[in-house]
Amino acid sequence: MADFLCIALGIYRYILFARIILSYVTMMWSPPATLTPVIRVIYDLTEPVLSFFRKFLPPLGGFDLSPLVVFLIIWVAQGQVC
Repeated sequence: MADFLCIALGIYRYILFARIILSYVTMMWSPPATLTPVIRVIYDLTEPVLSFFRKFLPPLGGFDLSPLVVFLIIWVAQGQVC
């Protein structure tokens, strides 16, 4: 069970990293239509978790700090479980 949780947390960490990169890329560049479903899946997987932490962390100078908090929680959880 611990191995499954470690793998799931690692995969989610990569998905969250992709979300962060995509948020900057899509501001400057409109992605092709073929990538839109992939982007939608990444946003759908990360938005519930990020929106929960956004309730407690207002943007700081226009930057969303919720991904940083989620990364820290994943890091601590992996340290305890893996």
